Amino acid sequence: MHTPSPSRAAITGVILAGGQSSRLGGHDKGLRPFAGRPLVEWVIAALAPQVDTLLISANRNLERYADYGLPVVADLDPGFQGPLAGIRSAMRAAATAWIITLPCDGPYPAPDLVARLLLALRTQAGDLAVATDGQRLQPVHALLPVALATDLETFLAAGERKPTRWYDRHRVALADFSDRPDCFANINTPDDALALERRPP
Repeated sequence: MHTPSPSRAAITGVILAGGQSSRLGGHDKGLRPFAGRPLVEWVIAALAPQVDTLLISANRNLERYADYGLPVVADLDPGFQGPLAGIRSAMRAAATAWIITLPCDGPYPAPDLVARLLLALRTQAGDLAVATDGQRLQPVHALLPVALATDLETFLAAGERKPTRWYDRHRVALADFSDRPDCFANINTPDDALALERRPP
């Protein structure tokens, strides 16, 4: 299903903030303070210069997320069913032909995340593009065509939840970030936050 590489105006940035945050005591990750401001603010600041449109995928504290002046989209199905559920809802809400996703718990996204994903998509003739840190796939750092929404819904309806299993159904272009793997550092526990706060971006 290869489609032409999109322009910046054809991409909506999607910040995935809809998880349960069980390893952080159930606290909403995106609103957790990090170095003086909520994590979601770090992600907004990093992604906003790279796309023309942003939205937040969230299942709690919708009013607080809406205070950032961005559309807030909840999962279409209840029960915290994982990142693909948020991606599905974002695809249905986006007014653009493509979305780029990244999680709310990584405060230092690459400033050229979109550019590298676009380059990989174009040069590798992929249906979609996903980042890799050189050792492993970073599945929620992805450039995805909204045209795959129905296919994703079919996948979810079958009880599947893993992004990598869904990607296996399509031609995946890999964007190499092995030169800066720290851009995927994320916060799952209080110790993660302390370690990242002590390390320069």
